[in-house]
Amino acid sequence: MSSSAPRSGERMIHQDFIARIRFSNALPPPPHPPKLLDIPNTGLASGQYTTPGFASRLAREQPLNIEADAELGMPLDLVGMPGVFDGDERSIQAPAHPPTLHPHDKPLLRPIAALGKLKAPEANVSFLRRTEYISSTSSKRLDGPLPRALLAKAQRGRRVVEASADSPQAIKRKIDQGFDVAEQDLKDPKRVKHPSKKHLKIVDVSPLIPDLDAFPDSGAYVTLKFLTNPVPSSTEYDKRLLSGMFKPIDRTQAEEESYDAALEAHEQDPFNNPKPQNLMNYDFYLSQTGGAGDRFRRKFDVENPDHDDEELYTNETDTGGCFQFDRLRAYETAQETELDHPTKYDEEIILAYNEDTFYPNQKGVYYYPVMQKSTIRPQRTKNIARTIGLPEEEEQIVDQLDVTVNDPTEEMRDAMKRYRDHPLGWEQEEEAEDEHHDHADEDHHGSSPAARRSRSPSEDRDAEGEEDE
Repeated sequence: MSSSAPRSGERMIHQDFIARIRFSNALPPPPHPPKLLDIPNTGLASGQYTTPGFASRLAREQPLNIEADAELGMPLDLVGMPGVFDGDERSIQAPAHPPTLHPHDKPLLRPIAALGKLKAPEANVSFLRRTEYISSTSSKRLDGPLPRALLAKAQRGRRVVEASADSPQAIKRKIDQGFDVAEQDLKDPKRVKHPSKKHLKIVDVSPLIPDLDAFPDSGAYVTLKFLTNPVPSSTEYDKRLLSGMFKPIDRTQAEEESYDAALEAHEQDPFNNPKPQNLMNYDFYLSQTGGAGDRFRRKFDVENPDHDDEELYTNETDTGGCFQFDRLRAYETAQETELDHPTKYDEEIILAYNEDTFYPNQKGVYYYPVMQKSTIRPQRTKNIARTIGLPEEEEQIVDQLDVTVNDPTEEMRDAMKRYRDHPLGWEQEEEAEDEHHDHADEDHHGSSPAARRSRSPSEDRDAEGEEDE
């Protein structure tokens, strides 16, 4: 107990300190196995010794006979980790792409609630039981003439053997059925019901279609996600972010050699050496004002009748008008997912709603493929290297960009056209050409006999006369 001396005109307050101390009263472990202990009980009727809690308490009170070393079986030695003392923490972090799970290990990841439940009802196994016990469930054969109603009912009751869900026939049937249902929904939107909220009603229906005319020269788009807010926090959205620009930073000679070595090791032994990620660093640029960003977007809008107007440029240079973007900071890739053309629709797509119904546009929701997803953060690897004084190559930092908008070149237009005709890449185009050549060869080899068979007798006589001449 402690008390403070009262001051003049103040009330004396007693301050008590109470410490709660709990003493353990655990019994020592028994000298022999628990099955030999004489535990008084009241029989199995009470249920005290048959519940899981009784065994759990016994297991909790018994000490574990485990000898742990000073590091508890987890030695932490950073000496063997490559690049840790240089600021590169990738060797001690979890890989961005986890290894592919073996199909035999997938049942181990099933949730606890799904354990012990059968996936499908068990079929009748007559060879394990006597047939008289399951005769009631088997189909009965009726002799003699059957009425037409009973025959139709029996035919309806027959089970149709369905094809496998992974078969091409089943997949094609489901796709055709989906198109039929979508067409019916467009004609009569009232027939569509929400699966859980029955009181909701459809306001508008739009088809979901690909926009093959909006492919870039690479055949897909790239999404970048900031881990932190690039601009100071505010109550209003900074519209300059809608027209921000990323400029890739070229890798140094040492980084190129390290990537090439890792890629060569992966090609020689893909099992032990995972494929290295081609991570990029970027310089992020923003326009000076929100109005400049709005003019920049109007310059890119092909539906804007004034998008070719030179007055949209905000600055003038020796070569003409331009937009100026100031460098904000450098960013590095924290995580990246890279796909290819056959799988660019699997992970993520971009949706754009179009209300214009004038030709050649169509009202609907257009979707666009994404081939690469990257998560970026402010660059810290090189900052750490600068802080600890590691030597680095000189890099040229561009503080300002002068951007001029021009029409795509013929090479870009050709690439965009090829992706429009073959969205899954050049391999799809080559396969289509091979099939076209195969069909052409078949038509060429099969045309002569058919022509001879379809020729009339008069034509045969004329042909024979020409041969005689």
